[in-house]
Amino acid sequence: MDLQLKSDQDLIHLYVAGDEAGLVELIRRYQTKIYTSIYLLVKDEALAEDIFQDTFIKVINTLKAKKYNEEGKFLPWVSRIAHNLVIDHFRREKRTPLVSGGDDFDIFEVLGNYDESAEDKLVREQTHKDLKALIHLLPEEQKEVLIMRHYGDLSFKEIADITEVSINTALGRMRYALNNLRKMMQNKELSLKN
Repeated sequence: MDLQLKSDQDLIHLYVAGDEAGLVELIRRYQTKIYTSIYLLVKDEALAEDIFQDTFIKVINTLKAKKYNEEGKFLPWVSRIAHNLVIDHFRREKRTPLVSGGDDFDIFEVLGNYDESAEDKLVREQTHKDLKALIHLLPEEQKEVLIMRHYGDLSFKEIADITEVSINTALGRMRYALNNLRKMMQNKELSLKN
């Protein structure tokens, strides 16, 4: 059977039974989401790659030790591991994460390319650049929820579990983040018109 058609659970069972292809397919399936969520928090390609690798080393060790709780979903579980490793990194570094894209990596490219005119492309690229700059200005808790929801594609329940807050708190932080972004965008437009 085609591995791409198998469920996460089936792939985990394959891997635990000794078939490396199960893990390879799981990594292929989720690497963009996991790497992207790490990169947006650490804003350093090499560091993001290191944390991504550390994340999957923990995944492998947990699966091999047969300690994975099959009740949970695989992606939120891996996202939680990655998030905790990012927090550990910043605790060691004693600094706060910043959100911005490097010149050689644009997270918005992950969202899919489509045929567009040169003008449309310029407008889209400028909008994404502006949006990334505005996201960077959000308070840390709001930025974190926004990144996990939109770039990590996690549910509010998953975000609440990972950040150890209630669902209502996660929803509230998202609402504040979107309101703050909206206000900042309106202020930017007003300052451009004057």
